[in-house]
Amino acid sequence: MSIYSLNKFIEELIKSDDIIIIDEPVDYNLEITEIVDRLSKSNNHNKAVLFKNTGTNFPLLINAFGSDERMAKALQANSLDSLKDKVSEIISLYTNKPENVRQKLGMLFDIAKIRKWIPRKTTRKGKCQEKVFETVDIQLLPILKCWPFDGGRFITLPCVHTVSPDSGALNIGMYRMQVFDNTTVGMHWHKHKTGAKHYSEYKKLGLKMPVSVTLGGDPVYTFVATAPMPENINEYLLAGFLRNKPVKMVKCITNDIWVPEDVDFVIEGYVDPSEDLVVEGPFGDHTGFYSLTDLYPKMHITAITHRKDAVYPATVVGVPPMEDAYIAKATEKIFTPMIKFALAPEVVDLHMPIWGVAHNLALVSIKKEYQGQAFKVAQTLWGAGQMMFNKTLLVFDDNVDICNYSEVTETILKNLHSPSQILFSQGPIDILDHSTNVMGFGGKVCIDLTKEDSIQDRNDARVELLFHYIDSEKNIDRSQLDKETSGNKSQIVVVLEPELESLSNGLKIWYLLNNIDPQRDIEIRAENSNFSIIIDGRKKRHNRRWPNVVTMDKETISKVDKKWEQLTKLPFIESPSLNVAKLVKTKGAETNGH
Repeated sequence: MSIYSLNKFIEELIKSDDIIIIDEPVDYNLEITEIVDRLSKSNNHNKAVLFKNTGTNFPLLINAFGSDERMAKALQANSLDSLKDKVSEIISLYTNKPENVRQKLGMLFDIAKIRKWIPRKTTRKGKCQEKVFETVDIQLLPILKCWPFDGGRFITLPCVHTVSPDSGALNIGMYRMQVFDNTTVGMHWHKHKTGAKHYSEYKKLGLKMPVSVTLGGDPVYTFVATAPMPENINEYLLAGFLRNKPVKMVKCITNDIWVPEDVDFVIEGYVDPSEDLVVEGPFGDHTGFYSLTDLYPKMHITAITHRKDAVYPATVVGVPPMEDAYIAKATEKIFTPMIKFALAPEVVDLHMPIWGVAHNLALVSIKKEYQGQAFKVAQTLWGAGQMMFNKTLLVFDDNVDICNYSEVTETILKNLHSPSQILFSQGPIDILDHSTNVMGFGGKVCIDLTKEDSIQDRNDARVELLFHYIDSEKNIDRSQLDKETSGNKSQIVVVLEPELESLSNGLKIWYLLNNIDPQRDIEIRAENSNFSIIIDGRKKRHNRRWPNVVTMDKETISKVDKKWEQLTKLPFIESPSLNVAKLVKTKGAETNGH
């Protein structure tokens, strides 16, 4: 199977009955989000959606990567697990010494094949330049307003191309883009991202920064834009590896940046570092909370080109699970062998559960050979690329299936014997994390759950897991908590607001991990041979603004309720927002009383 455009990808999804096509008009302000949110969280009807009538000249494809099967199809893989095998095979070229002439010749052939992954430039006009907007107007695209308190409409799947003025290296990143007017958009790159680094380089030189943004094309382009590639390594080299053929690149018409010739849209322009930063946001983010307003650069659009058959790609993020979780899962499969090869050879597997929204929770299994090895792995990973944003790291023996959450839970309760198994640290934290006292910097925790040979398996040594529900405006009564939790067993005590009590364990974990700074919010109390670990996962009152949980408004929910079966031809699915609406106590993206 070969997929080199969104239209061909759509054809494949139609063949596998994995897409819903909606011909009736649907508003790109909120309604599309509400429809997709219901489907993405459905056990039986999680499908991609093609909205043909968007009120513009372009159809909109969404939730295209929102399952393991669709993600594998997008990357032309039999399964996501096969991606790990493919990467491991390439790594073996560098780690296995050939033993005979035949193996040496085979290795030379494989190395020659690697050269074919390098992007190739063409002087011909690309498919992405078949049509040129006569008047630059970004609002002619069906750009979504995703959630009620978003600051406006946002481009949500942009592949942002920038070039370092110092090294000439091309970077492709994915940074949401808020539409300000017909010709300007926000550029939401965080200080840790390569795009922000390029911006600083241009600012020092006093030069305008060329930027080109692509949308669509081969689905592999969207994936590699999200991949945590090492700096100065072209993301399209990874695309060439996944496709086993080079990406053909064409020069933009109003700047000198090169982009894939077969994408659906190209938005060309520049950022002027001499201009004042502008207010961007809020935005209902992948954490499930709003990211609040902040200052970011503004991009001026100089041209918009597109294919004749262009399809506008979009995604919606919010309370998990949503489409981004499956993109992250593919990344996890591809980069685990690289982590094992380049950083920590004892790592057997790495898994980031969807409830941890990528950076909040990572589970690692290792082949343990000595005491303290789990902490060594944690500190290695916290110093590696985007793993530096990880906040909670749990390390297990290699015989534990870290993708089996029942087994993971059982191992935690069985293997946690002492506070000495817990390591606290601090360092860079994702900018979108609202829990820390200082934006972008906070606490981390690693728990060593590998088995100690000196400790015998005893059922009575199991740790108890307890939940307490206390309003966020109230202080924890330590004496009362001690009285309620006193006993002959060690305990993990999770404190949440009363509104969380009826929610699923997954949503409780999601809420807890978003709201803690481990150094501040995890307290360990030891008494005789027992201990208690108290984790305060409630909203905090500190000097930072605290965001609201992302939910849909009642009016939009009602509109979609009334036309659900007509639009989707599916049985009625209730709005997921109704499940978490109780967590929202104030109107707006930001809560009060912080």
